[in-house]
Amino acid sequence: MAASHGDLRHLLPGNYKRLISEWLEEDCPSLDYGGFVVGETEGEARLLGKSNGIVAGVPFFDEVFSQLGCTTEWHVKEGDALTPIQHCATVRGPIRKILLGERVALNILARCSGIASKSATMLAALRAQGWQGILAGTRKTTPGFRIVEKYGILVGGADPHRHDLSSMTMLKDNHVWACANNRAAADGGVKDTESIESIAAAIPRAVQAAKATGGFSTKIEVECRSVEEANAAIGAGADVIMLDNFTPDGVREAARQLKHDWAGKGRPFLIEVSGGLTEENAPAYTCPDVDILSTSSIHQGTGIVDFSLKVSLR
Repeated sequence: MAASHGDLRHLLPGNYKRLISEWLEEDCPSLDYGGFVVGETEGEARLLGKSNGIVAGVPFFDEVFSQLGCTTEWHVKEGDALTPIQHCATVRGPIRKILLGERVALNILARCSGIASKSATMLAALRAQGWQGILAGTRKTTPGFRIVEKYGILVGGADPHRHDLSSMTMLKDNHVWACANNRAAADGGVKDTESIESIAAAIPRAVQAAKATGGFSTKIEVECRSVEEANAAIGAGADVIMLDNFTPDGVREAARQLKHDWAGKGRPFLIEVSGGLTEENAPAYTCPDVDILSTSSIHQGTGIVDFSLKVSLR
């Protein structure tokens, strides 16, 4: 787990605090009528974990209440497993401010913890098969909420994959098809987006164009529909080969063949498998020749871990 190497909050960029401010403003853009009723009475609230799961999102929860002039004392550590009903933290400050931040803080914590829990559960299922590769998320994240979702993946022990388009050059089918068609149009030829041969022929051009701009520090990944396309990508110097939408048997055979055929030749490469992977079917794709399984199922449409705040006067 990434958290075993240190406090994950040290990864967070400064702009996450600005995001918290925006989320608070979104939730109360005008007058706080309920807060008027409560007034400035000092008090505290107990954060209760009400369902099974892993606690994740502590720095975001803390920042919500910090911006409102409240303090948070945690009684569990981030990454701990919950057993309902558990007293996880105590928030202290003006009751009005606690209630002002309540829903924003709980929403963030519930979603982040749900993602961490799903990531940990799926990773455990893969480890149970004896597979020691990397379980990764994808870029299919919620606009404006990506930092929280990627953070939850890390707390759950999985790999966040690339954080944005600048993190790594990923040449998907559309990139390669466009490259093939652009060259065909420039040469006065007929556009062809279906032929495996034409796509495989375009992959080296796409990889070289990516290398020319990304430089030595930017890895290149190529989405491949066949062994022919994978061989073209490896020969062009791609760092990661994504076998997309293969069957489990197809993955095992393709990965074994590619690792065998390219052993000792050229630069080393990683094999990633993606496309419709879930906790139920992913174990079937594990084999020694597969380095990475990537899936949006650990962060997109996942459930939550249920929390609540119970307020009392001091």
